[in-house]
Order: sequence, then structure tokens, then C-alpha cells
Amino acid sequence: MDSMDDFLKAQPPTALRPLLGQTVLAVEDSRYACEAIRLVCLRSGARIRRADCLSSARRHLRVYQPSVVLVDLGLPDGSGSELIEELAGVSPRTSVILAMSGDDALEEQSMAAGADGFVAKPISSIHAFQAAVLAHVPKDRHPPGPRAIAEDTIEPDSIAFHDDIAHAQEALLAGEAAYAAQFVESLARCVNDHALSKQAEMLAWSPKSQDEQGKMASMLAHRLGTREAV
Repeated sequence: MDSMDDFLKAQPPTALRPLLGQTVLAVEDSRYACEAIRLVCLRSGARIRRADCLSSARRHLRVYQPSVVLVDLGLPDGSGSELIEELAGVSPRTSVILAMSGDDALEEQSMAAGADGFVAKPISSIHAFQAAVLAHVPKDRHPPGPRAIAEDTIEPDSIAFHDDIAHAQEALLAGEAAYAAQFVESLARCVNDHALSKQAEMLAWSPKSQDEQGKMASMLAHRLGTREAV
């Protein structure tokens, strides 16, 4: 663990920064979703690192001991439930393990794997994120007295969205249509792009269909050209 982690863990949380002292590892392949997590952590006082796949997360965890791990359930090299099960079974156990997904139906699966809680995407409410983490943080790491309610929301910039669209294009061109469909559907929900979400669903149903792959490629190219979320 580096000296900055030691320093932050020694800092007491405050009403305005209730997650001060927490170190977060976000296991998330979407730059847009991860930017949202980074912003809420910044506002809440937590330090954050990112892993974009299971193998990267495991490398982090060999040398880094976060107090909170947020795990997206759909990752390029497997299900996040695998990592949750691993984390829940080791000793000493990570203090807080939270699953993330845009599909609420996966909450039961993540809890069965050993998650402490479930965070629905998109993540935009600072207060809701703080509450989800604090619900499982030891009481001696809670801020003293009443906690300020952060009623504002956060919104990642369009560059992160642009990067995710480019990533989806690369996956589609590499023949990973099933993963591209899952990734795009989650991203589309985050930005309320209903047309893109619908096409991702169609591709998920028929990932080998050249017609559906072509429609998806066209939509991604259009959004990459506009460089902004719908």
C-alpha cells in the first residue's frame, strides 16, 4: 500500500466529504461510467483507481488493498460475479464489495456471489452513491453528526462517451459482437440513447447476424462522428 493510501485512511470523514478515508477500486470497462464514479468519489472525499477487466483487477488487488470495490457485472473477460465471489472468500475480506449493472435483474445473482450491495447504473446521484457505500462501511468510519445531503447530480463529459463508442467499434470489428452488444446497451442506458439501446438488444439476440452487426456499426459511426451523447 502506498503512503498516500495510508494518509487518506487516517483522515476522518466529514459531513461534506463522508467518504474521506475510503479507497475505491472501480472494476468497470466503460470510461463514461467510470468517469461518473470518479466524479462522485471526488465530491465525496474517496480516492479511486480503475481496472477495466477481471485480469487487470486481479493485478491491482495483488498490490493494492482498497476498502471499497465496485464491480461491474459485464466485463470483457468474464462476469463480475466471478471477482465478487473471489473477494468475498478471501481473508482479510475487503470491507465493502458492491456490484454494479444497468440490469436490475442481476442484483440477485450478485448478492448470491457475495456482494454486500447493488448499485444500479447510471450513477448520477451523489447522495445515492454515498448512501450505498456508507450502508456497509463500519460505523467508526461514518462522519460525525448529521450528514449533508448532496442533491445535485453529476454528468461525465462527452469525451468519455466518445472513447466508449470507439471501444465498442473495435470490439465489433474484432468479431466480439456479443460483448459489443452488452457494452453498448449499458452505455446507451447511461446516456438515455433509446435508439442505440434498442439496436444493442437486437444485436444481443442475434450476435452473428451480419445485418444487425451492420446496423450497429452504422449507428456507432454516426455517434462517433457527432462526438456527443444523444
